[in-house]
Amino acid sequence: MQALTEDQVRASFVNATVDDRRIMAMPIDFMLLDWDHLDFLAWRDPNSRERGYVITQREGAPVGVVMRAASGSSRARSALCNLCHTMQPGDQVTLFSARKAGPAGDAGDTIGTYICADLGCHDNVRIAGPLAPSEIRASVDRRIDGTRHRTEAFVERVIGGDD
Repeated sequence: MQALTEDQVRASFVNATVDDRRIMAMPIDFMLLDWDHLDFLAWRDPNSRERGYVITQREGAPVGVVMRAASGSSRARSALCNLCHTMQPGDQVTLFSARKAGPAGDAGDTIGTYICADLGCHDNVRIAGPLAPSEIRASVDRRIDGTRHRTEAFVERVIGGDD
């Protein structure tokens, strides 16, 4: 992923209001990010745990999405993240919703999906976890590519490309 400045990050969000951009807190480690090794950037707002952000590349330009985490906790024993396809304890996967970009978002349309609560999908696919009884370990490169593709597809749905 190309290196971004704080101003470029704030400008990349397609579904953000002026207030969203103003109150957005950058990731705590923003100045230390190794951009060459990021497939996408995702973080929870350190000032408001209900907000999350994800930025991907689309046609060579950064495109970001502001998300809201659902309140409450899951009763599920385990859950699957829809981005990284990592099985997690139920309380470590959260429903995130994002207002659609443009007129659809102005009308209140949203897109939702279950994502790792800490938005750590980028790292999760790089860690080889223990296998479930019937699980077959996919190659790490395939998991990385799949996560990047699913993240880009989620952002595309927010933009309005795949309804």
